[in-house]
Amino acid sequence: MTCTIYGYWRCSTDQQDQERQIRSLKDAGCESIVGDHITGVSDYGDRKALSKLLEEIKDGDLLILDELNRLGRTMVTMLVEVNKLLEKGVKIRTLDGRLDTQNMNEEIVKLIVSVMGYAAEMELKNIKRRTAEGRSVALSRGVKFGAKRKYDKFQIQEILHKRNQGQGYGQIAKAMGMSRSTVSTIVKRELDVPVGTQDSSFTDKLIHDICERSTR
Repeated sequence: MTCTIYGYWRCSTDQQDQERQIRSLKDAGCESIVGDHITGVSDYGDRKALSKLLEEIKDGDLLILDELNRLGRTMVTMLVEVNKLLEKGVKIRTLDGRLDTQNMNEEIVKLIVSVMGYAAEMELKNIKRRTAEGRSVALSRGVKFGAKRKYDKFQIQEILHKRNQGQGYGQIAKAMGMSRSTVSTIVKRELDVPVGTQDSSFTDKLIHDICERSTR
């Protein structure tokens, strides 16, 4: 079976950053390189190149990234994408040296994914806590919230499932019979938590330490 080395880049409109990532991926031996431009106003679910790559990449292939966070802005999103790749039998290597499943045994990889899962859970708990605190403060100030939601938990689960498959907000909205803004609001509230938290920083260091020990 022929295995392919893929490279994936992700950046904003910074042309220099894009060129740097592509050059690094070429130097790493990537045979096929694709990427997405994501800006501050972009729907993060609209990563067409990544979605297509996840469909094409197969068991035994290698995916090389500049950094693991190229797969997602949040620990939750990164965990989802990493799990998709590992379940397909794809090897993952980051050029910052923090992850290389080619040279790790299965137990080490499982440990890293578990650490990422823990961090993702903490992120979700933190955002829910901050949301609850903000709501409590707003209520104490007499703020009245809008009408009752017109969607249920099962619809939320379906929306998150579709997003995890790489579908964009517009595509999900059409399938669910909702407005794009409603889908965006649901996803951002339930899933999109900034990675730059103390928990994810700790996790990033812990993953690095695990990788270091596994190569000794």
